[in-house]
Amino acid sequence: MTWSEMEPLLEQACWDTLYMVGWSAVIAVVGGLPLGVLLVLTDRGGVLQNVMVNKVVGQIVNIARSMPFIILMVALISFTRAIVGTTIGPEAAIVPLAIGAIPFYARLVETSVREVDGGLVEAVQAMGGSTWTVVRKVLLPESLPALISSATTTIVALIGYSAMAGTVGAGGLGDLAVRYGYLRFETKLMWITVAILAVVISVIQFAGDLAARGLSHRGRSSVAPRLVLLRGGPSRTGKPAPAPEPEAAPAEVESVEPTKVP
Repeated sequence: MTWSEMEPLLEQACWDTLYMVGWSAVIAVVGGLPLGVLLVLTDRGGVLQNVMVNKVVGQIVNIARSMPFIILMVALISFTRAIVGTTIGPEAAIVPLAIGAIPFYARLVETSVREVDGGLVEAVQAMGGSTWTVVRKVLLPESLPALISSATTTIVALIGYSAMAGTVGAGGLGDLAVRYGYLRFETKLMWITVAILAVVISVIQFAGDLAARGLSHRGRSSVAPRLVLLRGGPSRTGKPAPAPEPEAAPAEVESVEPTKVP
């Protein structure tokens, strides 16, 4: 197979892979982020401690994570057909890819948010901050570098999942490598596909690490100003937080002249 024959196949396969991974990653972040935060908030000692809810949600996440992706795709065939109207092609692959990635990212979010210093949470609560204030002003900003790294790990995993999805008719680079590289013995095309996947993963990992490092350096110098801004914010009752009372001035000590001894 010549390069002129391989070029259109590689171009279409690359676009299909980026399409599947892009939409799946967006859905995974939108669904996994609140799920991971909920696991932290409802855990023992959390802001919204609820052991029953935490165990139920955690068990659902564990079951979804334990299922191999190939089996998950087969199990979701009927659901996929009901959502997108077909079970083949990039659009159909997005459904199992997103469902498989949501619990994966949720556990990474849970681990990242747990690393936030509990003293910051207590400080915000002492200032009258609500649960939403704790999440928005402390948990998410302080764990943002780790969340970016978790999203990078999820995207890299989705690229591998998309290659597996290609073996069952989803298209993309995985489908191209199997149909032409394996079944038609086009070894050259298969190795080109492997090289493209390696380059794409390296670029994504580099960009994610760079963003996480940048946010980490920025976040170290912004903790104190962020807490200061919360001091004048609304309390849980909706009333402004009371201003701190001024310190009393030290009492002046009158000087006593020494008595002259005759």
